[in-house]
Amino acid sequence: MSGVPETVVDDAVLVLSELLSNACRHGRPLRSAEDEGEDGDVRAAWRMDERGRLMVEVTDGGGPTRPLPATPSVTARGGRGLNIITALADDWGVRDTSGGEVTVWAVIGAGRPHDELSTRVGVPGIGFAAPFDGLR
Repeated sequence: MSGVPETVVDDAVLVLSELLSNACRHGRPLRSAEDEGEDGDVRAAWRMDERGRLMVEVTDGGGPTRPLPATPSVTARGGRGLNIITALADDWGVRDTSGGEVTVWAVIGAGRPHDELSTRVGVPGIGFAAPFDGLR
């Protein structure tokens, strides 16, 4: 994307990857009347908002649970995706439609210092900032 800092694009790619993974793992595919008996799709989109921030979103056919950040154990193989999104995005949320579709969106803003990552990424109850303080 022209004019968007590379760090914002990098964060957006990771966030979009997490959103797509979650949609494929937990959501149902989108269906339309002509899809009868066929597999559906998951829809991804990105755009710049009115404040110059990059917005990414993924829409699927909904799932059995609402997307919420988890508190995985240290040895768990998954459950960190929405925590990663929370750390990298300025804001994120879930939008439902009356047809059962669910869109999870995230806004990644420009101008945020990228070297704050160690203080933003973490698992509840486990602090990562202290071990990295001496590396600055």
